[in-house]
Amino acid sequence: MKRREFLAAAGLVGIAGASSPAKTKEAADEGKQEYYELRRYYLHVGPKKSLVGDFLRDAGIAAMNRIGIGPVGAFSAMYGPNSPTLYVLLVHKSLESVVQSASRLLEDDEYRKADFVNTGLSEPAYVRMESSLMVAFKNMPKLEVPEKKPRILELRIYESHSIKAAKKKVEMFNEGGEIAIFKKTGLRPVFFGESIIGQQLPNLNYMLTFDDMEARDKQWKVFSDNPEWKELRANPAYKDTVSNVTDIILRPEPYSQV
Repeated sequence: MKRREFLAAAGLVGIAGASSPAKTKEAADEGKQEYYELRRYYLHVGPKKSLVGDFLRDAGIAAMNRIGIGPVGAFSAMYGPNSPTLYVLLVHKSLESVVQSASRLLEDDEYRKADFVNTGLSEPAYVRMESSLMVAFKNMPKLEVPEKKPRILELRIYESHSIKAAKKKVEMFNEGGEIAIFKKTGLRPVFFGESIIGQQLPNLNYMLTFDDMEARDKQWKVFSDNPEWKELRANPAYKDTVSNVTDIILRPEPYSQV
């Protein structure tokens, strides 16, 4: 090969090689586990009850999306806590997003100028906010946004008596095949998350979507009657991994992205 031809060929290889890191990153991100921040806003009773929701609808969710957080879900409880509560689910692509989100949001003009952000001590927009942080299960590393509307969502929280038991329950969903059985029997998961920070640790959370309560009851019956599930449930390796279950039925707000 002549020197000129060799250099031209080498140049083409260099150009092709230059694009490969982006492709590699894209491929790596495909299976990368997301982080889920679940917030519980305890709301005021009366006229101020809608302040959090109004802010999310008009400015908050859009600002979060602009810094890479999303989709953002917002849900009210149909069955669950008695006090007015708004559940807000934030999907982060990295831990860096979790750590830097507050600072980055305050750099956003629309977010920073919102009345909600600038409420005074005597007129807070909500009573209190609790937050927990989860990492997605490896067998379902990305949240799946439900397609059908209207819909209901079921949030289930499985607490365990020890870290070892909690890890075995996560294993049951992943390697044990419980997620696969969910999907095979018609249950539609939105996400599975292992809690890293939060209350009642250790625990895991997952969310399912249904058309309505009648469909929910029907699909759970199909799941509970499934032979593969019965066999998995009887496996002694997964005995006594859950000490308490909290079940909350949620309704997405009209502005919710989940």
